[in-house]
Amino acid sequence: MCRRNNIFRRIKVILIVAVCCVISSSCFTVTYSTKGVSRVTGTVSVQYFENMARTVEAGLSQQVTDDLKDYLQSNTGLTLVNETGEYNFEGSITTYEANKPVAITAGDEAAKNRFTIALKVKFTSNANPEMDFESTFSRYEDYSSNTDFENVKADLTEELLKLLIEDIFNRAFVNW
Repeated sequence: MCRRNNIFRRIKVILIVAVCCVISSSCFTVTYSTKGVSRVTGTVSVQYFENMARTVEAGLSQQVTDDLKDYLQSNTGLTLVNETGEYNFEGSITTYEANKPVAITAGDEAAKNRFTIALKVKFTSNANPEMDFESTFSRYEDYSSNTDFENVKADLTEELLKLLIEDIFNRAFVNW
């Protein structure tokens, strides 16, 4: 008899907890925000970014163009088109500079070198012409002068392009 009462008490407690959970969950809602980035819809185009820098790195123009396209498709509801879209990006690579000494030691030797990439971007919006801009975006990374640039070039380039693409996206879409 005592064992049967314990089972009924446990079932009663479980039912009360379940009912309380159902009632309390219906009182709350959870919303998520993307910090002011609205989900833009329409069409976007990205023109080929020509390399106008003094040092021309093979494949960099295509990498910049493709990275910007990929980022836009991942972070907006825009449809990528080949012709000029409602939102259009065009530009060029203006700086690709490595091995620039920045931290000089006592013996007039560089402790660090700086790698810099700069992109000149023209953004036009047929939907909202006040958003149009033409600006240069630049990022750099310092690396040890004891490191052969060829060994770190791919990783540094990828990291700088990631930051530059985010800067371009934020300028075009986040502040509206």
